[in-house]
Order: sequence, then C-alpha cells, then structure tokens
Amino acid sequence: MTDVKKEKLNKKTKASKKTVFLRVLAVILFIVGIILVFNGPIQEYFVKQNQTSTLQGLTKKKVAANQKKKGMFDYSKVQDIDIAKVTRSRVKNTSNAIGAIAIPKVNLYLPILLGLSDDSLSTGAGTMREDQVMGQGNYPLAGHYMTAKGVLFSPIEDTKIGQKVYLTDLKKVYVYRIYMKRVVDPTAVWLVNNTKKKIVTLITCADGGINRWAVRGKLIHTKKATTKNLSVFKLK
Repeated sequence: MTDVKKEKLNKKTKASKKTVFLRVLAVILFIVGIILVFNGPIQEYFVKQNQTSTLQGLTKKKVAANQKKKGMFDYSKVQDIDIAKVTRSRVKNTSNAIGAIAIPKVNLYLPILLGLSDDSLSTGAGTMREDQVMGQGNYPLAGHYMTAKGVLFSPIEDTKIGQKVYLTDLKKVYVYRIYMKRVVDPTAVWLVNNTKKKIVTLITCADGGINRWAVRGKLIHTKKATTKNLSVFKLK
C-alpha cells in the first residue's frame, strides 16, 4: 500500500472515530437532558411508591420488630432528598416503619419511620427523639417538603387550626386536634423537646428551605385500633 493510500485510510479511520465519538456524546447529552427534565416527576413517583408500599406492608409484627431497632437521630446528617436516595430507599427497603400518620383534610397519608435516616425521610415521617412514645408527651415528626401535593410532608403547608391528625402504632389510634401553625426559624429546637402535655409536632421546610413550618396538635382521643378506625390511614 502506497503512502498516499495509507494517509487516506488513516484520515477515514480518524473521521470514522470522530463521528462515532460525536454520536455517542450526543446520545449521552440527550439522556442527561431527559433525566434533568424528568428528574422531579421521576423522584416524586418513586417517593409515592415508597409511601404506598410501606403503608400497605405495615403489620403489628413489623412495627414491634422495628420499634426495637436503633434509629438515626443526628440532625447534622440529614440531607436534601434526591433521586439517588429515593431509589436506594426503594431498593433497600430499610426505612423501619413503626406506625402511620393521616391528616385526611389535606390528603396526607404516610408511614411513620424510626429516626431521620435518608431511607426514613425518603419514605415518610421520621421520629425526632430516641425516647419519644406515641400518645405520650411531645411526639415530634419531621418530613421533607415536596413540590408535588400529597407527597411526603408537603400537605403540612395546607393544614388549618382545628383539623385532626391521626397517629397509630396498629395497637391504638391517637387523635389530635391542631391548635398551632406557624413558620419558625430552623434553629427552633424547642419544638422537639418533650412536654408534659400530650401533643404531636409536625415539622417541614417553608420558604424554599429557609424556614420551617411547625404544626402542633393536642391529643383529644385514644382508641383501640380496629379495622374500622384504621381505615382512615389507607393501609390497604
């Protein structure tokens, strides 16, 4: 083969490689663009699936077993939710559900999880103190705010004074009536402290994460859990 032919062949090979590279790059950029466009809806879809599957899989046996586990209560380790955390939570299924919360007036139906791990907060409402007991003292719960209504703690923003909050550990159903709703500074740790009064405290982001919504309800009824009164939680 002459030098001229070799040179032409090399040019064609380089051109072919360049074309392949550009096509692969275009495909990658297209896929990245699709992910960026649909990242929010995909994330919200998986979160919703986490919520629903955990609620529907809730049993007395699972609750009793999870209550004996050790949760993560280090607030400094709590991070913003993202699709990677949501997917990992979906796959690992280690969110440790210990009950459920319902606020029917704002379409909030969530599992209650032990602690504030990524798995917990990608699935529902996380407990905020290691020693808190449902129906006793202050029972604080935290959850991520999502732009999609009905996902995680986003409905907290729409709650009103006088509305009812329902909690259950599948043994009893605790009914609270909201008496406080306000926007607070992120440093308002007093909301987590225990109290003599039997209350529930719900906390989520406000003002784009700059502040927090804080909602409190007073315990007004405690009932033995039955198929009828558990229906409010949409467990099935």
